[in-house]
Amino acid sequence: MRAARLISLVLLLQARETMTAAELARELEVSERTVYRDVLALSAAGVPVYADRGRAGGYRLVGGYRTRLTGLTRDEAEALFLAGLPGPAGDMGLADAVAAAELKVLAALPPALRDAPARTGQRFHLDVPGWFREVGPPPWLTELAGAVWRDRVVELRYRRGDREVARTLRPYGLVLKSGVWYLVGRVGDDVRTYRVDRVTGVEVSDETFDRDEDFDLAGHWRAQAEAFQRGMLRERATVRLSAAGLRQLRHLADAPFAYDEAVAAADGPDAQGWVVTRLPVESVDVAYHQLLGLGPEVEVLDPPELRTRLAAAAERMARHYAGPQTRPGPGRQPGPGPLPGQR
Repeated sequence: MRAARLISLVLLLQARETMTAAELARELEVSERTVYRDVLALSAAGVPVYADRGRAGGYRLVGGYRTRLTGLTRDEAEALFLAGLPGPAGDMGLADAVAAAELKVLAALPPALRDAPARTGQRFHLDVPGWFREVGPPPWLTELAGAVWRDRVVELRYRRGDREVARTLRPYGLVLKSGVWYLVGRVGDDVRTYRVDRVTGVEVSDETFDRDEDFDLAGHWRAQAEAFQRGMLRERATVRLSAAGLRQLRHLADAPFAYDEAVAAADGPDAQGWVVTRLPVESVDVAYHQLLGLGPEVEVLDPPELRTRLAAAAERMARHYAGPQTRPGPGRQPGPGPLPGQR
């Protein structure tokens, strides 16, 4: 544990050049007294850590000292190459850069860990696109990725419905979601999101822009995704659920927040252990297919249309199971076959 912390301390000083004991303590989640002891241990081991005094002082490494990647464990080395799986980087035109970086990392690893990339490639494969999607990056992804890296303003032409619009955009970042690339950028004072496969033209200008360093791409995307989902789930269904139905609802709800809201809104269980709650849903049609999955563990109370449809479905199912079993006719298959390799 301490050895890993000492390595982290050295790497932090390499990356940030100078850090105070308080800053190191926050990063390493230890006390400042522990930082003082760790610095003394590093100095005794020959690592040239120097303390600058004064208000602008802190710890730093002397003489451009750099550590090699000899402190990596096998799990860490294999995880490092897992991060470089081919696919998204290649789509953005970075396949050569990733390959060169992996070669440099591989050269810095001790001999015992140089099989890490081979072990990772044998055990994991990243297949990003969803089923039945066209394989291959969208046409303008490489140009947009270059503009993102270099903070270049772009003139974007974009297909919206049956018309094409043009925007001057400062590209902040790219997001890959379920095989679909999205571009996040600022247009005027607004941060907007565009599907890259709907971009019809890109002109990267020589003009650069000052990036808002407080902008958090991951945080922005999470907020936008949740807002999008909440915008879709505008209706509510009042349902009565058994204990088993409430547990299974987690796997059928449109979004985690929909399940959380349903649990929070649930009344106390009745004498049979059932609860009544309101579930956010997209529409009656979507809720019908979702709640069918709960079978007899749910009773819809409202809206009446949804209750009527589920009651009719239950009657049809009861008729199917009331008589003798129906055998598949000649040439008919009882269901879809397995995926390749499944048994």
